[in-house]
Amino acid sequence: MAQQEAMDLMEFMRRFGTEDACREYLYKMRWSEGFLCPKCGVKDEPYNIKARNKFQCRHCTHQTSVTAGTIMDKSRTSLTKWFLAMYLMGQDKRGCSALKLKRELNIAYDTAWTMSHKIRKAMGERDNLYLLSGAVEIDDSFFGGAHEGSKRGRGTDKTPVVFGLSLDEKGRPGYLRAKVCPSVNGDALAAFAKECIEPGSLLRSDGLPAYNKLAKEGFLPEAEVFNLKENPEHLKWLHTLISNAKSFISGTYHGLDDIHLQAFLDEFCYRFNRRYWLDQIFARTLLACALARPFTRYALIG
Repeated sequence: MAQQEAMDLMEFMRRFGTEDACREYLYKMRWSEGFLCPKCGVKDEPYNIKARNKFQCRHCTHQTSVTAGTIMDKSRTSLTKWFLAMYLMGQDKRGCSALKLKRELNIAYDTAWTMSHKIRKAMGERDNLYLLSGAVEIDDSFFGGAHEGSKRGRGTDKTPVVFGLSLDEKGRPGYLRAKVCPSVNGDALAAFAKECIEPGSLLRSDGLPAYNKLAKEGFLPEAEVFNLKENPEHLKWLHTLISNAKSFISGTYHGLDDIHLQAFLDEFCYRFNRRYWLDQIFARTLLACALARPFTRYALIG
């Protein structure tokens, strides 16, 4: 991950109390090597139309803003509130609900809900750029409530989620990925592995036969079968994180709909993966939001 500027709460409040300060910081982040016109692709110093907060290309006369093409595109919410929302969602490992954003930012609940989901989308897109590699623990779990009379375990009608966790050479947790899957079978596990894990990685699982299919996809499933009595350390880190993810979702976001489960898993993984850079997490989150593709509220509820 690229090094970003460290910033604690006091420094954040000092620097981003005005729209102009936020706009200037976002401009430098998006065009750190000089303004690049999004239409004609020419790099040159633009005309600054201060009255409209726009920049005009000197070559094709196209006008753009610092938020155009980002998740903040066409938003009527001030940049000071966008920045604070990113800071709050990045810092607190318990998460920051839309209700909390509503109170902290003094905005409507629908606005807070939309902002939080857009930030989560940016978090997910950023983590999708990285693959797990080396030794990777992989396991499935189930989220949500089961219907009356539902089976337990892998026969439940809860929502299945596959988790993958890379380990370093000392066996310590590295990078975490989680994906909602249609079911826990060989095809779903292979799809997860292709999307999230580097081919040739050593996979440690609980011995479910469906994992054997991953060997045909260029991965190396470890032969060890999970037995708590014989090896209590097997998948220890991954199971701990799965438990933490469930506590995070049930503790902060009550009554979560399945349609939004992936977004909250993305938020959980994003913060965990940057646990060693908490003083940089605002700048990292802002960069993720600046690079993420824009989408509307209708895409969330449609």
